Amino acid sequence: MSRLPAVLAVLCILSCAFAETQTPGSTNLSQSALKLRSVNVTGTSRYKPEDVLRAAKLHIGQPLQKDDLETMVRLLGESGAFAAVSYRTQFDQDGAKITLRLRDAERFAPAHFDNVIWFSDQELLSRLHASVPLFDGELPVTGDLAGEVSRALKLLLAEKNVAAEVGYLRPSDEDNPVDAFVFSVTEPNITIREVRFSGAGPNELPRLTAAAKELEGKEYTRPRIRVIEDKDFLPIYREHGYLKAVLGNPEPAVVEIRAHDTLVDVILPVRPGRQYRLARIEISGNKDFPDATLETAFHVHPGDVANAVALKKDLDAVHQIFGTRGYMEAALTGELKTDDAQASATYAVSIVEGDVYKMGKVEIRGLSLEITKRLENEWTLHSGDTYDASYIGRFVEQAYKLVGNWRARVHESMDPRDKTVDVMVRFEAAPEIPAWDGRGPDY
Repeated sequence: MSRLPAVLAVLCILSCAFAETQTPGSTNLSQSALKLRSVNVTGTSRYKPEDVLRAAKLHIGQPLQKDDLETMVRLLGESGAFAAVSYRTQFDQDGAKITLRLRDAERFAPAHFDNVIWFSDQELLSRLHASVPLFDGELPVTGDLAGEVSRALKLLLAEKNVAAEVGYLRPSDEDNPVDAFVFSVTEPNITIREVRFSGAGPNELPRLTAAAKELEGKEYTRPRIRVIEDKDFLPIYREHGYLKAVLGNPEPAVVEIRAHDTLVDVILPVRPGRQYRLARIEISGNKDFPDATLETAFHVHPGDVANAVALKKDLDAVHQIFGTRGYMEAALTGELKTDDAQASATYAVSIVEGDVYKMGKVEIRGLSLEITKRLENEWTLHSGDTYDASYIGRFVEQAYKLVGNWRARVHESMDPRDKTVDVMVRFEAAPEIPAWDGRGPDY
């Protein structure tokens, strides 16, 4: 990695000054003046002075050479942790004193460890910090500090007799060129044998255990487990009103080392928190429908357990109500606002109705000309009528009585300029199910 020109200039100037100090006859100082007596670290709010010294390969009392100063600037600069590095040296009978001026780099990103199962999180961070002094859980987005962590991690695994390959990725998006460093062990493969839950109650545990079956036999990675947590585990608690339930970091334990993989059991700690009940539903922004009409779509009522999953489904039903009067772009958001003192929650529904859309054209495809004409005549939502998004479902059900074992695919095409909706209904012959031949259900 190239060094900053300014740092090189400072290094050159100060190295020359250091060499002049050691020139015979240029000073009457004793040899003790060439030993490092103190280092004053300034300018950094992120790092402790002792960590900076370890990263710079300096220790108090060492004989100080010009190469030591060059190494100090090189190591600190190449780490990427600092935007600027400069120093000043002073010599007297007590030894050499260095004033080290630093400016922290602007952008850091958190380090995540995906499948390093041989250490607890705290132990891993502590051991890595001991090996890489400038690693504090975050890494500069430039420089070689991430590489140092990767190399140190491989050595730590070797201490555990794990001959592992270690790599890291730098996930990014448009706004953040690097928003994390994800370290993982690429070899050996790590396979999940079983997932268990600590802290789960008897009402939730059977469903959690059943949902966790999906992970058994799969490769152990934290992102994989996080996906299942959000999709399957946490909704079980949200259904029961545990709105602030959280799952802690997975705790893998090695149970068997096999020829081609390592088998682990995973414990997921659960902190359910308190259970909330629904206090009220508050609706705002609706103009065309009164509150009472919209409230009929909700199956969770005040006094019930605040079932967040059911409330979300009910909000979708409210959205469909607006579709019956042409509000095709109605925007609905629902938020559960909790009152910890009362262990209650208010479901606040905010509505922006938008414009009313009209019926445009309808096109029916896939059937004979005769049947197509009959269905077109039975289509009663005419061009210019207020569009009713629920009409299509009713029409298709009626059409099935005429066309028989066919499958309908419906496409609604909205024109935001004319505020119209064109509908295309395509019928396809449904695949036939072979008759049972006595050999079992797999046909």
